[in-house]
Amino acid sequence: MPLDALCLAGVVRELQETAAGLRIEKIQQPARDLVVLTLRGSRRLLLCAGASQARIHLTDRQRENPAAPPMFCMLLRKHLSGGFLTAIRQPELERVVILDISVMDEMGVSGQRQLVLECMGRSANLILLDGDGRIIDCLRRVDLEKSPQRQVLPGLFYRLPPAVGKENPLHMTRDALRQALLTSGQGALLDKALLNLFSGLSPLVCRELVYRAYGDTDVPLLEETELETLLDVFSRWQSDVLENRFTPFLISREGKPADFSYLPIGQYGGAAAGEALPSFSALLDTFYETREQQDRLRQRGQDLLRAATTARDRVARKLGLQRKELAETENREQLRIQGELITANLYRMEKGARSLRAENYYEEDCPTVEIPLDPLLTPQQNAAKYFKRYSKAKTAQLYLTEQIEKGEAELQYLNSILDELSRAELEQDFNDIRGELTAGGYLKGQRGGRKEPRRGASRPRVFRSSAGLTILVGRSNTQNDRLTREADRRDIWLHTQKIHGSHVILRTGGAQPDDQSLTEAAALAAWFSQGRESGRVAVDYTQVKNVRKPAGARPGMVVYDPYQTAYVTPDQALVDRLAEGGKG
Repeated sequence: MPLDALCLAGVVRELQETAAGLRIEKIQQPARDLVVLTLRGSRRLLLCAGASQARIHLTDRQRENPAAPPMFCMLLRKHLSGGFLTAIRQPELERVVILDISVMDEMGVSGQRQLVLECMGRSANLILLDGDGRIIDCLRRVDLEKSPQRQVLPGLFYRLPPAVGKENPLHMTRDALRQALLTSGQGALLDKALLNLFSGLSPLVCRELVYRAYGDTDVPLLEETELETLLDVFSRWQSDVLENRFTPFLISREGKPADFSYLPIGQYGGAAAGEALPSFSALLDTFYETREQQDRLRQRGQDLLRAATTARDRVARKLGLQRKELAETENREQLRIQGELITANLYRMEKGARSLRAENYYEEDCPTVEIPLDPLLTPQQNAAKYFKRYSKAKTAQLYLTEQIEKGEAELQYLNSILDELSRAELEQDFNDIRGELTAGGYLKGQRGGRKEPRRGASRPRVFRSSAGLTILVGRSNTQNDRLTREADRRDIWLHTQKIHGSHVILRTGGAQPDDQSLTEAAALAAWFSQGRESGRVAVDYTQVKNVRKPAGARPGMVVYDPYQTAYVTPDQALVDRLAEGGKG
């Protein structure tokens, strides 16, 4: 759901207590719509102006930044670096947050700046203002053509978005609400009536108020006497909001975050799980983590996904045709026999015959067979034709077998690329995959002979077992190769059996690892694989010295023997716990 005005009010109140008064030490822009202000004490304030993810909150997650900062990031650094965040405020019932920042220029003259975040869906924006309220610049410039009502351009004075023309629910009296509902019209549902009447109320909250009053969400407009229950619920809700009694509440379905609110939600019953979190920052960080990963895949990896999918489909089609041709070569012995029978019966044949009836002495009882002939060829030429077809089929069988083997290896490799893309998290992950596809000829390199910019080697995921052993998990095929190649030969190497996944290294220091660490490393291998959603996954493990890469094999492809197999269940809670341990 988008961040509604009242939920945003809870966020702003929390930030005013935890972030106001702190110095801005660093400004970064990891993505086009995302700015992170690092405050004193290593607190990171995230401001996102994405159409479906607009929000503001503190975050513990570190995000990888581009090699060169965008122009808007450079502008923010020029105006805001070293400034103090004096206040964080929100115009009442507006999905707008204003950061007041006290700054000092290079001449030592103090001044004021404002950073305005508009959390309004497709109109979301991040706007930098000077001390007079003029726009210095913004993420998205809005000219007259885009919006005749309100322009957002450098040099203009900033104006709040136009009001929607609805009532303020915080100032509505009980009698006024009763009268407004009674005149809403027959046949309408109560939650729709509340949504149409008030600004700042989301559809989720409107349904929840009706549910708290009547135990159901689909309730039609009622008579005056029956409205009292809803009026009581609405009054209590008003008191909670006016007195800042907010509860950051996360709603999950099938273990995945599905929605959130600033009050406990009970309308879904057993169809969804609800959890109160300690802060709005923790709530928003948790909710948007999965969505951010999906967006990164769609935005940064779109061309990679398209290239890998196209190549995979092309190889699959080619394999299908080759297997069909190979099946057709299986009757090549019949061609040889037909040639032999023609040769054995040359004395009986005449030029121009269309067929030969002869006894097949290669089978028991010597049955009579009819062999088609080309009437334009001599008997000897007909025999030669069958022998030539036999020889060609024999050669094709050897060639096709080899090509099918190569095609199956290529198909497996491309499926591993698609699996990598589904789990890519950092910009460097996409860079590694892009390099793989370019080196393999699936993507074109940069034009004009320019070389790709040099990038540092990507780092694997790092975890720590309950016993304190380090566990490394590869992020891409090239990193998997490097991880296995650089590991101590006595370390334990793990990989899911017969399905794509990351290479996992359990560092042992030459000692025998404990069973718990081995199980946890296997669980990580299962989680970072195609078997993540499975109930039980087979994971092979062996010492690194038993793993080798065949000559000419593609990135990530290895063989190993001997090995053992463990059966584990992928568990996100375990992954999170081991990651927390790994941070130390």
